[in-house]
Amino acid sequence: MVSALNAQLTHHGATDVLRAAFEAVPDIALVSSFGAESVVLLHLAAMVKPDVPVIFIDTEMLFAETLTYQLDVAERLRLRNVRLIRAQDIPAHDPDGTLHQRDPDACCALRRTRPLQSALAGHHGWITGRKRYQSGHRANLEFFEVEPGSQRIKVNPLGRWAPQDVAEYMDENRLPRHPLVAQGYPSIGCAPCTSPVAEGEDARAGRWRDSSKDECGIHFANGRMVRTGEQT
Repeated sequence: MVSALNAQLTHHGATDVLRAAFEAVPDIALVSSFGAESVVLLHLAAMVKPDVPVIFIDTEMLFAETLTYQLDVAERLRLRNVRLIRAQDIPAHDPDGTLHQRDPDACCALRRTRPLQSALAGHHGWITGRKRYQSGHRANLEFFEVEPGSQRIKVNPLGRWAPQDVAEYMDENRLPRHPLVAQGYPSIGCAPCTSPVAEGEDARAGRWRDSSKDECGIHFANGRMVRTGEQT
């Protein structure tokens, strides 16, 4: 199915990809960080299916600005089904809140990956905001993938968008910006692991700065990076 959908939609835009996803996987959910570029995908989805389940993971280490922005965007776009998810076992595994300093991968697994997998348990697919330009791991991203392990359909409607496409869409639709973007944060994650980006740096340079880590782990399967899904 995935290969057929990719072939069918090769020359189509994000809206057509979303419509096809909702038709092919009726119980699909959209996963959003409500970060710097998230509003674009949320706006597109709201126009096609305003009651799509939107999963938002509160790691309890997010910037206060992100939490405020999430409420503002959900209200403006009239998203009817935003589901705020938190890990239930943080006190047992990170009682002093320092796990991110000792083992950032374990912290992401605790606060993001495992809660997301639990939230997706009742869904056969999920929609992401990933784009090819965001990192080398995403350079060959397709619209539709099969997620190894879970076998869920993974949909990337904005996979082929360029940074300019994102900026123009925000301007044309007068979408609200995350307030931290103006303060030098073009990519926004948890507060302890996100820093401002200097002029000329890669947009994701402020994520886990001075480390080899460049993904939180929600796009991993069985502990390894998922570059592209199986084409079946």
